[in-house]
Amino acid sequence: MNLLALPAFTDNYIWMLHDGQKALVVDPGDSAPVLQALQSLGLELALILVTHRHPDHVGGLAALRPHLEGPVYGPANSDIIGVDIKVGEGVYIDFLGTRVDVWDTPGHTADHITYVVRFDLSQPGQPPLLFCGDTLFSAGCGRLYDGTAEQLFQALSRFSTLPGNTTVCCTHEYTLDNLRFARAVEPQNTDTVAYELDCLHLRQLGKPTLPTTIATEMAINPFMRCAQPQVIASAQQHGAQDSSGSAVFTALRQWKNNFKA
Repeated sequence: MNLLALPAFTDNYIWMLHDGQKALVVDPGDSAPVLQALQSLGLELALILVTHRHPDHVGGLAALRPHLEGPVYGPANSDIIGVDIKVGEGVYIDFLGTRVDVWDTPGHTADHITYVVRFDLSQPGQPPLLFCGDTLFSAGCGRLYDGTAEQLFQALSRFSTLPGNTTVCCTHEYTLDNLRFARAVEPQNTDTVAYELDCLHLRQLGKPTLPTTIATEMAINPFMRCAQPQVIASAQQHGAQDSSGSAVFTALRQWKNNFKA
C-alpha cells in the first residue's frame, strides 16, 4: 500500500492510501487535490473515510461523489451531508483485504472517530496506520469544541497503547507551533530540541513534518507525557489540581489555548 499526504488548505493535509489501482481517501476537505492525484496516478476512488463534521474535513465530499465507486463512512452520532454509512466503536471496514478498525475518540468534537488500518492480517510486518483527524497532532492535540478534556485525554491514552512504529496521519501541519509549546512545558527534553531541528529543516525544504509515529509522540508530545515529572510540575504551575493524568492534561490544554511563544 502507498500512503500520500495531499496538501489542501493552509497547513492542511488529505490522506490517500492506494495500491496502484484503487484509493481510499481520509477527510477530503477539498476535492481538487484528490481529483488531481486520482488523475495523475490513474487511480479509482474506492472509499472515503470521515473523522468528524468540520468543513475542512468534509468540504470536498459533494464534488468527489461523481468519482466515487464505494461509500463514504463517517461518525455514527453526526448528521454529515454526504456520509452513506455511519460507523462507531467496534466496527471494521475492509479495504482491499486490509482491515480498518473504527475507534470512538471524542474530545475535539463529540462526534470524532479514528480509523486504525491493520496490515498485520494482510501484509505482516507493515506498521499500522492511524488516521486520527484532529485528535492528535505532532507535538500537540486538538482544541476542544463540544467534547471534553477527559475524553481527549482518554483518546490519546488509547493511542499510546499502539505499537511505537504506528504511522500517525494527522490532518494539520501545526508541528513547529506545537513544539514551541512543548519546549515551554518540558525545557529539558532533548528529544524535543532534536525533533524541532529536524522539523525546521523539513519545512525549509518545503516538506511536511507528517506523518509522525507513536514512538515519536511519546518522546516529545507533552499531551502524551502527562506522567513525566517535568510535565506534571509545569502543569501544576498552570492550574493542575493534582498529578493525575487527567488533571495534568486538562491544565496543559487550557494553557495551550492562550500560549504565546
